[in-house]
Amino acid sequence: MTAGMDPVQIAPHIYSVLFENDRVRVLDVRMAPGAKSARHVHPDGVWCLLSPMQARFTAEDGSTAEAEFPAGVVWGDAETHAVENIGTTEVRAIAVELK
Repeated sequence: MTAGMDPVQIAPHIYSVLFENDRVRVLDVRMAPGAKSARHVHPDGVWCLLSPMQARFTAEDGSTAEAEFPAGVVWGDAETHAVENIGTTEVRAIAVELK
C-alpha cells in the first residue's frame, strides 16, 4: 500500500477493515448516495458487490469514467482513483484486497 493512499485512512466513513493478515485485507464498504472518497489506492482484489453500484471514478490523470455494476462478484486490478456514488442507493460491498 502506498503511504498516505490507504482508503481506510482517507475515507473511514466508507471503508473499514473486517480482517487482515499477511496475505489479504478484507474491507467492508458502505457508500451513501452522493458520498465521495478522495484519491486512494486499491491493490488487486475481488469485490463482492452486495448491491448495485453506480459510480464516477477519477483516475490519476484527472480523466473520469462513470460505471454501473450489478450486485455480484468482480475482479479489480490494482488502481489509484477517487470515487463518488452517483446512484440513489447505498453501495454495499466486501473487498478482498491481495497483498
